[in-house]
Amino acid sequence: MATLEKALLGGGCFWCIEAVYNRVEGVERAISGYAGGLRANPSYEQVCTGVSGHAEVIEVTFDAEILSYEAILDIFWAIHDPTTLNAQGADRGTQYRSVIYYYNEEQKAKAIDSITEAQKNFEGKIITELSAVPEFFEAEAYHQNYYSEHPTQGYCYAVIAPKIEKFVMKFANKVKK
Repeated sequence: MATLEKALLGGGCFWCIEAVYNRVEGVERAISGYAGGLRANPSYEQVCTGVSGHAEVIEVTFDAEILSYEAILDIFWAIHDPTTLNAQGADRGTQYRSVIYYYNEEQKAKAIDSITEAQKNFEGKIITELSAVPEFFEAEAYHQNYYSEHPTQGYCYAVIAPKIEKFVMKFANKVKK
């Protein structure tokens, strides 16, 4: 019987991080969405303009008997740059901020330890936001599984595919079979 837990993470464009986590052994599903803003049920357009205050995030549901929360965070640090404020590559704006939302005090403690450990791998200071989980709003249907649906689209080919390759190279033992 699976022991399902959730993680809520933002590390730039949600298409990128969703594409990676959907390939991780032990992840039941990764859903693109919005969190941390001021309005209920924001639209993509409201999030993109920055008026809603939300970050693009993914809600990861995982089997804790197969994949630990610490492993979820190890992957998180490897697939984005947590030292850049409100930016990942060419993607700019508060919606692209690096954020870990924790569901409980245990996740918070593990995230703090993970930040301390991850900092050893970055020259710049990690500026990832760490906050209690706010309300999560699932993104529009056309954002879900975007990479899987559009692998030859320019952004997918140029930005997402290299993140997936990096994940596969670094975490070969965590790739779904």
